[in-house]
Amino acid sequence: MNEGQQRVEPDEPCAAGAPQGRHEPIQVTVHPTAEDACAAVAGEVLELVAARPTTALGLATGSTMVGVYRALVGALEERGLRMDEARTFNLDEYLGLPPGSEESFRAFMDRHLFTPARVSSAQVSFPASPDAQPGVESVRSARAFEAAIEAAGGLDLQLLGLGGNGHIAFNEPGSRADSRTREVELAPRTREDAARTFGGLDEVPRRAVTMGVGTILEARRIRIVALGEHKAEIVARLVRGEDGARLPACHLVGHPDVQLHVDAAAASRLAAG
Repeated sequence: MNEGQQRVEPDEPCAAGAPQGRHEPIQVTVHPTAEDACAAVAGEVLELVAARPTTALGLATGSTMVGVYRALVGALEERGLRMDEARTFNLDEYLGLPPGSEESFRAFMDRHLFTPARVSSAQVSFPASPDAQPGVESVRSARAFEAAIEAAGGLDLQLLGLGGNGHIAFNEPGSRADSRTREVELAPRTREDAARTFGGLDEVPRRAVTMGVGTILEARRIRIVALGEHKAEIVARLVRGEDGARLPACHLVGHPDVQLHVDAAAASRLAAG
């Protein structure tokens, strides 16, 4: 552990939503600042790419990931490394956006990682096109996405943010632990959180395609990042333990290699162990 980092051991795991049997709690690392947390996670991705250039990465979007990708791009440049053999699989995408929408997750990834890191379109997979319409088209896309992950040999590492209601990707409360990539309806809290990005709640799509919890759980490593005081309550709920049906992130308990990285603000409601 680096200087300034702190491990927090929860009193109990999220056992209520986990499969039966004894499971270790999610390992939590508290970093002094958001920048430190982002750098630590980016560093792990960098070392994975350096050791295995053809690695398969599960990627996330959202404000938390901006710092992670900024740190990753800087580290790649500093080390003189490229990601031109890696495969990437994004967690989710909205449905029914106008072609070329700047609010799509594909546009987010182009801005923050793919363009600056020179990741080509041939390396990139999303569970749907943002201008796809709900229905049959999204079902076909979800199946193709699952097949592409399997063809890549599975995900070596999956990055996750933590939604305000505990969702991971767009797996909202009520999502099953064995769910696969599928079309979903977005929860009101999720749409409200996205309203600023879209310029108003009415502009936020109501449906999306998301990687399923079961698909996420098949990744060999899972790294969750939560930053800021506004995430303190949901971080505490995750670490304290809740039913996975109410807090989908708790479905991750029992995975052999899952870690939660937070800054001091997000850890403000945790008790140090």
